[in-house]
Amino acid sequence: MSVINIGQAVILGAVEGVTEFLPVSSTGHLKIAEGLMDIPVDNASVVGFSAVIQVGAIAAVLVYFFRDIIRIAGAWLRGLAHKEQRTDHDYKFAWWVIYATIPIVIVGLLAKPLIEGPLASLWVVAASLIVGSGVMWAADQMGRHRRGEDDVTFKDAMLVGCSQILALLFPGFSRSGATMSTALVLDLDRVAATRLSFFLGIPALTGAGLYELKDALGTGVGAAPLAAGTIVSFVVAYASIAWLLKFVAKHSFNAFVIYRIIIGTLLLGLLTTHVLG
Repeated sequence: MSVINIGQAVILGAVEGVTEFLPVSSTGHLKIAEGLMDIPVDNASVVGFSAVIQVGAIAAVLVYFFRDIIRIAGAWLRGLAHKEQRTDHDYKFAWWVIYATIPIVIVGLLAKPLIEGPLASLWVVAASLIVGSGVMWAADQMGRHRRGEDDVTFKDAMLVGCSQILALLFPGFSRSGATMSTALVLDLDRVAATRLSFFLGIPALTGAGLYELKDALGTGVGAAPLAAGTIVSFVVAYASIAWLLKFVAKHSFNAFVIYRIIIGTLLLGLLTTHVLG
């Protein structure tokens, strides 16, 4: 019998799609939803399912930013073929995304037993939601928001890319929250910080989904729930991306900070009273 049925997969796909790119922690929300539906959050196939449906959200990014991706990929290919093209910012940016992905890949492989074991705890999720809120608020206050996407440097990409490790190790911290906060501290404006977070998420999350596919298919989650969760994740994530880019152009991250504190505190209450555990 599948650990996750199609109905549960649809719910989890919607949760993933809404929260993957908002700085509120998709992993944290997925684990809360799994706990409320009595799905074992530390089960290897469940962890694999969560990673695979992220591919639906990443597909939404690929579609939404298709023109940007084609432009950057084209500049990269031209630079590989012609030395004089290597001064193009898009060519360099493509390499920066590749380099910035390497640290999270290494940590992900080395720390896999911890990520799927002790660190998958809902207590860790609750604490990370609250602590991450403080980090995000401080970053938004500290940042001067004076640099745009064309001002991104190799240093920016590496620092923002490495910050993804926080969310990998501490579910609830939020990959988007960590990357956007780091970008804000580096004085990127909110739109540039958000777009950089999207681009850096493409290889990291796609790689995680493909790597976990064998576990999700082979140990308790069937093809139908996986397909349902991934499709729903794609549709909802596309709408979420469009909304977020419009929102950050005019608003601070304070609404997300408050929301994270409320959810983290609520989760601690549910754990303390043994409603979840």
